Amino acid sequence: MSAPCRHLTSAQPCYRCAKWLSHGLADRDITRCIILAEERHRTMSKPVLDTLPDIEAFEQTPLPEQFPAQTAFELIEQSADRYGDDPALDFLLSGRRDEIPQTLSFKGLARMIRQTANLLNTLGLQGNEAVSLLLPTLPQSHPLILGSQLAGIANPINPLLEPGHMSEIIQAADARIVACLAPSDHVPLWDKLLHILPSLPDVHTILVVHQAGLTDPCRMPEIPGRDIKLVDYNVAVADQDSDTLTHPRQLTADTIAACFHTGGTTGKPKLAQLTHGNMAYLGQLSQVLNSHLGRQTVLCGLPLFHIFGVIILGIGAFAAGNRIVLMTPAGFRNPEVIKNLWHHVARFRANSFAAVPTVLTALAQVPVGDEDISSLQRINSGAAPLSPAFEKRFEEKYQLAVTNGYGMTETTSLITRPPEQQPSGSVGLRLPYSRVRIVQLSGTTVSKECSTGESGVVLVKGPQVFAGYKAESDNAQAWIEQEWFNTGDLGFMDEQGFLYLTGRAKDLIIRSGHNIDPELIEEPLNRHADVISATAVGMPDPYAGELPMAFVVVRPGSTVTPQALLSYCESNVSERAAVPKRIEIIDAMPMTAVGKIFRPALRQQISASVLQEHLEREHINAIVETRFDSKKGMTATVVLQDSARQQETETLLSPYNIVSTVTVG
Repeated sequence: MSAPCRHLTSAQPCYRCAKWLSHGLADRDITRCIILAEERHRTMSKPVLDTLPDIEAFEQTPLPEQFPAQTAFELIEQSADRYGDDPALDFLLSGRRDEIPQTLSFKGLARMIRQTANLLNTLGLQGNEAVSLLLPTLPQSHPLILGSQLAGIANPINPLLEPGHMSEIIQAADARIVACLAPSDHVPLWDKLLHILPSLPDVHTILVVHQAGLTDPCRMPEIPGRDIKLVDYNVAVADQDSDTLTHPRQLTADTIAACFHTGGTTGKPKLAQLTHGNMAYLGQLSQVLNSHLGRQTVLCGLPLFHIFGVIILGIGAFAAGNRIVLMTPAGFRNPEVIKNLWHHVARFRANSFAAVPTVLTALAQVPVGDEDISSLQRINSGAAPLSPAFEKRFEEKYQLAVTNGYGMTETTSLITRPPEQQPSGSVGLRLPYSRVRIVQLSGTTVSKECSTGESGVVLVKGPQVFAGYKAESDNAQAWIEQEWFNTGDLGFMDEQGFLYLTGRAKDLIIRSGHNIDPELIEEPLNRHADVISATAVGMPDPYAGELPMAFVVVRPGSTVTPQALLSYCESNVSERAAVPKRIEIIDAMPMTAVGKIFRPALRQQISASVLQEHLEREHINAIVETRFDSKKGMTATVVLQDSARQQETETLLSPYNIVSTVTVG
């Protein structure tokens, strides 16, 4: 290293700089990067669990001794005792630069959780019944989620879903109480609830949640023609005992704590049941993983119906004594948040935040200006693949480390985590006390264990793996040998235990981190009178990662056009996010030897078309060929006629999650 890291207490290179050097960035000016906030240097020590031997040594202590807490609330109470009146969360309503946040302390958070649980008990909630939460991100969100887990089962729901889909989730969760934002001109959730209430006969109580600036706290809505109890949550919860749980349940690590909707936006909801033990494990692991960093300030723009927002940016953060800044009810969907994010990093001396690739793409267009973002240590990217080329450019531009982990709702957000020294392309190492296998499958039977470097289906088991789907019919294909969860993803392991993802065995389309089941598009298209067969796949997109599109085979003699089919989908595909952006009519579907539609060939075809068209719009003459590589995923070979445009072409293609090689022919 040509220049020492100028720590306040050490002349040794810091781990952040070592990571940058491992990326080949030693020749740039890193002074601004390595002179970080004073509080970080006071606590700087070696990262833990950064190698497989570290993890194996950690596992020599039995799990119950290493992580004794069985519920997330135990960890919240511990933090309340340790950190008292320190801020646990701040809430920004608008995201504007001059906004004064609403703050809740660690002690206040624990009290409000107890009060929420006590209120739900007085309303007759039973331990096996759910509370469905129709809320944007609010200061009340975490107390409602955690309080619901103490009294019953929490069921956070995406407020952007269509009303009919919300109704199906609430029914599938066996919810008896719904917490919903009061009538608001800004967030029309109340209207959605009124629309679906006739289909929810088992719901007996609605908690009406007011928020200053969004709703009128002096106005209590009415529901004519329905014998249902309306409770002003803010008023009623304040009347409850805040120091003790008045009706404590006997909770164990195996007790179901929450049901999260997963599996895309199909009409039939799939609910993943997470246990108190799942959440307590991730919370205690977060304490260990953050121990070398000290207490942090973390910006949260991810929604709190999403598992990462609830677990990593909620329970895990609070357990580690971190301060969470909730970035408005709409999070990163609020343009003010993106526009002012660097300002809020500087203002709150934020150390990290998590985002999906589309947010990072938007953020890359926002200049830092004079804002001091030196406190920012890392950005966590997830929910969808991040282009390696874009990641490198982002890190170089902002002198920040972007880490890529891997997980899903069914694993309480994590399967692997990235260490400080993360090999390029890897999603990290397995979590302690968990196991990851790479196998070839024949149905639900393992036909072969894959060797090092060989791609196969990723299986996982461990304390973070959920208890199964609520509907037993959804579990039939989910488990291998009764204990290994089939992620549906493809990947391989290297000799050091790092996992690399290469594709998906599942057919889900991932649009900006939002899972879309192809069946949602294919079913209405296959009903069309002119369509013989329809197959939906993900179309590469530099901003969203993937957009839905469909290949269609039409009946002989049909004159239907792609535009007519797109218009048909606008009216017949039930979820707005799933409406295809493109339809191509083809002569026949590619088939496997056993007569199944071969989706990889269609993905390969649309990937080549998208890249070719992008280059043509820029008047770049090129030949594009794509193929699927078992280790790299989708790859592209681009042959140019003009060598002067090689670097420009590489830059244009870098936002796509496709490994592109650009040459001159």
